[in-house]
Amino acid sequence: MVQSIREKLLAMLLENKDTYISGQMISEKLGCSRTAVWKHISELKKEGYEVEGLQKRGYRLISTPNNIRPHDIKSNLKTKFIGQKIVFQEVVTSTQELAQKLAQEGAKEGTVVVAEQQIKGRGRLGRTWESPKGSGIWMSLIIRPNIPPFQAPQLTLLTAVAIVQGIKKATGISCEIKWPNDILINGRKIVGILTEMQAESDRVQSIIIGMGMNVNTTSFPDSLKQKATSLLIENDGKEINRAQLLQAIFEQFEILYIEYLKNGFEVIKLRWESYAVSLGKIITARTLTGEITGYAKGITDQGVLLLEDYEGKTHEIYSADIEISSQS
Repeated sequence: MVQSIREKLLAMLLENKDTYISGQMISEKLGCSRTAVWKHISELKKEGYEVEGLQKRGYRLISTPNNIRPHDIKSNLKTKFIGQKIVFQEVVTSTQELAQKLAQEGAKEGTVVVAEQQIKGRGRLGRTWESPKGSGIWMSLIIRPNIPPFQAPQLTLLTAVAIVQGIKKATGISCEIKWPNDILINGRKIVGILTEMQAESDRVQSIIIGMGMNVNTTSFPDSLKQKATSLLIENDGKEINRAQLLQAIFEQFEILYIEYLKNGFEVIKLRWESYAVSLGKIITARTLTGEITGYAKGITDQGVLLLEDYEGKTHEIYSADIEISSQS
């Protein structure tokens, strides 16, 4: 794990937030001149960090901006590989498209593409994902698991668990999962997950996991007001630090991912089921071939939804939009 000077400096300021650190101490620990330290401090100030500098006392971090540049995320990130390489863009067509290109070019496992704004953000089934500037988390993660392609849907469910756990750790807010890829709070969507695979017939080359998260969004279009919410809205209007939230999600993802590769899907499945909002309820699954209404029994080891209709027949649902009955 190689950190830049900016990342190391920011980590030092964050770790010693209540005290001053002398310029000499910083330069010695970072292995650079005091002039270089001053230049890096100046750059941090331009990005919105409030850093107080006093003669004979040094520097003290007073406040941090709500940025998601690489050094904002990596300064306190406690992972071995997830998020250790971050590609940041102010504006991008789609983080998913850029991540796919990077994966084809050989990007390392754990590489993350993150943007302040997407022009053509994508959801499942070709839908558009609203990605306004500065308020959310729009990102894609590249992983390279040594698994057969038919197991790839398991990674969507693993990601959902990691996000729910990361949100809880960073904000204290509890969420639920709606199969296959939605994170909900009080029945309203807060996160969508899009998983896409690059594979050969017998093995996965890479899996690109896209996450769109409404973090500090204050309002939604009329068409989404009854369906969507944000962490800020559910947090009584208090802003959420996006970099700290990403750190928590990356750390939870890495823990679960390593466990998954070592011990398989069973433990992940049990955790997913503990957060699932649709299991045990009457739901309608809208697939490309029609609608099926029935009782959501559970999921298979491949993450396929088991739906028992009113005649007692169990259907395996691989992809669908799910509506939970109000009578459940």
